[in-house]
Amino acid sequence: MVSYGPSLHKGTKPSQSPVTQTAQLDDDDDFLDEESFTRVFDIAALRVPSKDCFTLESRLRGHLLNWPRIRNIARVTGDDIDPEVIELLECQNNGDSDAEEGNHVSLDRRIYGKGEGDGDVLSPVLYRDRLAKTFNSRGFVKFRNLAKISRPKRKKKKKEEENNEGSRHIRKNGFAVLEVLEDEEEGSVELKNLLGEEFKRNKWRGPTRLLLLDERYAGKGVEELPEAIKAVLAEYGKKSTTFTIELVKCHLTLFYDYWQMNEILEALLPEVMIVPSAFETVGHIAHLNLRDEHLPYKKLIAKVVLDKNKPKIQTVVNKTDSIHNEYRTMQLEVLAGNHSLVTTVVENGIRFQVDLATVYWNSRLATERQRLLSSFTRNDVVCDVFSGVGPIAISAAKIVKRVFANDLNPYAVEYLERNSVHNKLERKIEVFNMDGRRFIQALFNSDKARSITQVVMNLPNDAAEYLDAFRGIYRNRPKDGELKFPKIHVYGFSKAQDPEFEFHERITIALREVAVNVDMRRVRLVAPGKWMLCASFILPESVAFATTALIS
Repeated sequence: MVSYGPSLHKGTKPSQSPVTQTAQLDDDDDFLDEESFTRVFDIAALRVPSKDCFTLESRLRGHLLNWPRIRNIARVTGDDIDPEVIELLECQNNGDSDAEEGNHVSLDRRIYGKGEGDGDVLSPVLYRDRLAKTFNSRGFVKFRNLAKISRPKRKKKKKEEENNEGSRHIRKNGFAVLEVLEDEEEGSVELKNLLGEEFKRNKWRGPTRLLLLDERYAGKGVEELPEAIKAVLAEYGKKSTTFTIELVKCHLTLFYDYWQMNEILEALLPEVMIVPSAFETVGHIAHLNLRDEHLPYKKLIAKVVLDKNKPKIQTVVNKTDSIHNEYRTMQLEVLAGNHSLVTTVVENGIRFQVDLATVYWNSRLATERQRLLSSFTRNDVVCDVFSGVGPIAISAAKIVKRVFANDLNPYAVEYLERNSVHNKLERKIEVFNMDGRRFIQALFNSDKARSITQVVMNLPNDAAEYLDAFRGIYRNRPKDGELKFPKIHVYGFSKAQDPEFEFHERITIALREVAVNVDMRRVRLVAPGKWMLCASFILPESVAFATTALIS
């Protein structure tokens, strides 16, 4: 059963050639036939006076089209004209042919400068020169729009020629066109050619609008409409003696730009295939994680993602392999858009410049980073062991007293320093480029260790195993009470049935301390059965003063 509303499975295609999935791909495997997604729908509409359209829309709310991104009220192109022209078009002469002829002569004089019987029409140059001499405080007396039409014309997009002479455009935008279907009346060509097809002799009755009716009423006559609509029409007919609401047939054409990303992908991909609808956004880059079954269609998928998320998204990439290198950077393939992987991300009011080709960034952890930052105070001193480009370190520098940030990746350290300068926080951040264990040992063996209150270890794959570096960090210091035992926040992955228990076991093994009071929380489900967790605990005194230090 087809659901209510517009769908690619409903409507008709303007072209007769059927669209197949094999036709979507060319030799480069990235061709997308946008015209194949054009659909034409038959609908009905009520032609009503513009002054009453909003009142009638409110009364007929439950019987209108109500499609996403399509307004229920459609404007009739060119139907709103200058009041002076309205006076010329109103035929109040009760069939007086002489008066009607006088109206046309007056129109000719207004538009062309000469009417019938006035002699030869002046050239445009002489006509403008004569009008310029009639200028007064109100403008040009005989042609007030002279200055406007004398300006250079703006470039306009060429409109496609219509093949059906019996139909005309009523409403057009980037993704939809509405056409009213009606028969051409004889004897109306003269005025139509003069002012446009909207103003046919003795037919124009003032500015109007179209109220688009529910798709259920397409092709029905007035007698087949619901009683609620008939009651409104009858009531309006009694109030107005100059205008009768008309029921007209329309064609509503929806183009490729109208359809949502998931609707396009559902039509492109095989029915049994899961549609990849979610992706991570890093600045102007959309980061996909496509399955193996999606790879034959990767260029098509990327093209649709790019089209439906412009201008925010300018590049679409896909991760080609899991993270194996020591810098934990991802191998990315550019599928669509420009090939620049350098972008700017705004998080917590701070701008970070990153290069996804050389550094790691995960926008999905923004909420977790904000939660962690909210636990810091102005008196804290933070040690970020695996800082990356500084999403935690730089954000924390706005809150805390001082930050020590470290990363093994030299490219990440370069962007960390650059971002700290751009955000004017370089005086509160001290940057290191070392291995995590060496950084912990070097920092806590110095006098800086006395002030450190918070330690962040956001390297989920290996961070728990780095905890052994804290064993014996204070063994050569006196227990004088001046030393502070920092609170450690360590992140990790777990595929166990009880992820909290398994991660707690890894922490106790690394610290070689059983009695560790750990506050454990689940951060997010990164894959089916795989959780990312955060464990927070205060470094036990027995671990800090342990006589058995880390064995290299």
